Amino acid sequence: MENYIYEIFSNGFMREKIIETSLQEFLKHGIRKMTMQKLVVPLGISTKTMYKYFSNKEELLEECLIIHYKETDKKLLEIKDSSPNMVVVLCSVFDKSMELDFGTNHLFYHDLNYYYPELQDKAIKLYSRKAGEILTGIIEKGILDGDFQGHLQAPIILTAIGVLYRSVTRNEAYKMFKVKPSELIKHTTDVYLRGICTLKGLLIFNQHKGLI
Repeated sequence: MENYIYEIFSNGFMREKIIETSLQEFLKHGIRKMTMQKLVVPLGISTKTMYKYFSNKEELLEECLIIHYKETDKKLLEIKDSSPNMVVVLCSVFDKSMELDFGTNHLFYHDLNYYYPELQDKAIKLYSRKAGEILTGIIEKGILDGDFQGHLQAPIILTAIGVLYRSVTRNEAYKMFKVKPSELIKHTTDVYLRGICTLKGLLIFNQHKGLI
């Protein structure tokens, strides 16, 4: 019995270690370049052991994304608590998203958006439902505070912003312009965020963006 319990614990520990280490390797080197053979190196295990827990890279990546987006939800709550004003909070959320997508871990997010969008959407749907509720609540409070236009519906606003943001991260429609991602955001997501603001909210938006 004790051996059986130890084996369960040991297997659980190894599986967790593989997921955590692989996620760090994906974040550091991107997803496409990393094979199961390369992922075992920092773990110090054989490929046979790796395949005992995960049948392919996609299955492992899916588990990594679940952990990753759980952490993202925590960061979202931190941003929510960082300011009493919902215009600033919503802007900060998408500023942080841009930092993730185009910053240090750009290769990871590029590969995720272009080659594994289904896995990304699945992970977001499973574990970022809470994030959607938080963001909807932020928009609804902004409407109540008089910073966002009162005739608008928060769930539709959130969906529209998401569509605009993915137009920058998931396709190459803007590639011809050869500008920085921050410039694309100014022409897409930021324009929409300005559009949902009241005059009061627009003043706060412009101050936050350093435009006045």
